[in-house]
Amino acid sequence: MTDRDVHLPVAAQPTIESITDYTQTAEEKSYDCAWLPETWGRDGVTVLTAMAERTESIDIGSSILNTYSRSPALLGQTAATLQELSEGRFRLGLGPSGPVVIENWHGMEFGNPLKRTRETVEIVRKVLSGEPVDYDGEDFQLSGFRLRCDPPEPEPPVEVTGMGPKAVELAGRFSDGWHGIMLTPDGMKDRIEDIERGAELGDRDADDVQVTAGVTCCALDDPEQARALTRQHIGFYIGGMGTFYRDTLERQGYDEATEIYDSWQDGDRKRALELIEENILDDLCAAGDPETARTKLERYEAIDGIDAIAVSFPRGANDEQIRQTMDAVAPTN
Repeated sequence: MTDRDVHLPVAAQPTIESITDYTQTAEEKSYDCAWLPETWGRDGVTVLTAMAERTESIDIGSSILNTYSRSPALLGQTAATLQELSEGRFRLGLGPSGPVVIENWHGMEFGNPLKRTRETVEIVRKVLSGEPVDYDGEDFQLSGFRLRCDPPEPEPPVEVTGMGPKAVELAGRFSDGWHGIMLTPDGMKDRIEDIERGAELGDRDADDVQVTAGVTCCALDDPEQARALTRQHIGFYIGGMGTFYRDTLERQGYDEATEIYDSWQDGDRKRALELIEENILDDLCAAGDPETARTKLERYEAIDGIDAIAVSFPRGANDEQIRQTMDAVAPTN
């Protein structure tokens, strides 16, 4: 059976209480995991701590903490601490983010993101084992680091993001899980093949890699409003968050992605949104009235190899729209 997770709202929330309240609501509605994004507002670790303290059964996870702004040793300490605090419910989601975030916001060189992510995962696992960490990589060299507390039991899974075929293949080789976003059902099938190839290269079982499909959802009584909110969300990510999402869409056969990106970058956001036609929304998202949204999520659940659907929300959705959507597509419905 496919899990149903919730990816908490990306847009800034008025208080930490509002975020933890969403998490408690997700727990009440039997969602399996609440994933917290870290963008440019509150830091993720502090908020994850509050989420862990105010819930009892739902898993909590970072999706994502980037692999540049914290050292691998600190990420290992963080994962061990949150696993203890949550009594075994924490999942560490890592990813390189992109140059817009890493270079412009954190002032660091983006470098080789795949190599950095792999080395980070390897070091985090060594930290979580409780053994001394001696590591000689290309980006990181560590000697003698060791937790001064008991290692977590069980060790939390270390999951990664990635969008291109090579990144996903590497996820299959070394991670406990992979998170895919901005992918159609057919696009997810292609990336699952990358996971399987990577697992084979790493002499692993692909079933040991938890595959989570992030799907933007908006289920409202007013289906046109739901689709408008979702269209704006897709436009922002294709046009305003670097080139990764544009390239992902092109890889899936949507040649208009470049024109959407160029229009957004030129300041013509109206044109960019007009280029996101109905078929793109239908293929990528679950937007419309509640029945339509549930039906579109079921397309992903029917795919062999997907272990969880992470319901996310348009960045422009308000509290009422988020809660209506969360309720409409809850596992209990």
